[in-house]
Amino acid sequence: MKYNTLLFDVDDTLLDFKDAENQALRHLFQEVAIELTPEIEHTYKVLNQRRWKEYEKGNMTSEEVVNGRFGELFAHFGKEVDSPAMERRYRSYLNQGHKRLGNSLEIVQDLAQKADLYVVTNGVAQTQFQRLTESNLLPYFKDVFVSETAGHQKPKTEFFDYAFARIPKFTKQETVIIGDSLTSDIQGGINAGIDTIWLHPEKNMQPTIQPTFQIQTLEEIYEILAN
Repeated sequence: MKYNTLLFDVDDTLLDFKDAENQALRHLFQEVAIELTPEIEHTYKVLNQRRWKEYEKGNMTSEEVVNGRFGELFAHFGKEVDSPAMERRYRSYLNQGHKRLGNSLEIVQDLAQKADLYVVTNGVAQTQFQRLTESNLLPYFKDVFVSETAGHQKPKTEFFDYAFARIPKFTKQETVIIGDSLTSDIQGGINAGIDTIWLHPEKNMQPTIQPTFQIQTLEEIYEILAN
């Protein structure tokens, strides 16, 4: 194996976050008896992504991101809601979203016998632990590093310093990060001085941040690890 320490992102790398998000939104809006129109759904996803980008930059805390997003959404449509309360209901549904991407379980099971696997993820710790547990992925990871408990987020070097300090016999040369986000995972890996694998399904998409390797499906990771 080329690397003995594999750092995996979670959302849209191992687990289908888009599916979890869609299911949670649908359940939430059914509960509050508001029609989830395509316009509302699109507006939510755009502002939510923007808020998480601000979190990556260090301009917002994760609590500010999640507790204010529904207030911002409904303010856009001229309505006022209890944003933190709505977030708590949404979170209860999002926590249940644990659909795996492809054969990620089989790949993780196999790789765990050949290398040390760790999770590196931005987000809410309770949500990520519940989803990893219910997807049956958790037992194959030596540890899980979540930005909420680390006190810093990807792509900040402080997040990776936190993780590296807790990995036994850690060496940067034998470590690689696998993730779908250029700004979080790939830039984070570059900042931390480790190799990076960018997972992206689109065939001819040109990265704005250059990863060490690119793959379209998780299975392709074997070609990289074998070299």
